[in-house]
Amino acid sequence: MHQPRRRDRRLARRVPPEAARHQASRLTADGADVVLVGYFSAKQKNFETLMASAATELAAHGARVVVQIVQRRGVSDGEVQKMGLPYSSRTLLSYGKVREVAQACDQAHADAVIFAASLTERQKRALTALLGRPGASLSDILAAN
Repeated sequence: MHQPRRRDRRLARRVPPEAARHQASRLTADGADVVLVGYFSAKQKNFETLMASAATELAAHGARVVVQIVQRRGVSDGEVQKMGLPYSSRTLLSYGKVREVAQACDQAHADAVIFAASLTERQKRALTALLGRPGASLSDILAAN
């Protein structure tokens, strides 16, 4: 006799719950404690100015930036050699940096994570699931308010 087929559970893990899917789209900055994350290449020398500008924009929309984290790509000798390799298109950040952001969010009791770079819908879902709080791009927050 044949055994009944078991349901493939891998697909269920890939699809985030409905609530996590729409959490980032409903996010408003008004009164929220947020972690601001920037992703910049080594060629971008004015990243500190861009982060300060993003923090000012969020403050103007009612958010309070409790932590700022920057991921720089291609700064160290080892990273320069890895520039030809693709970054994680799933999370935009390295996995170590994602863990660092999650830890900073937990310590600061942040409500959301705002990325200075634009994120795809897939990246928003993945980051929301990995960080345990809504992840959105700065452009989404500014457009919503």
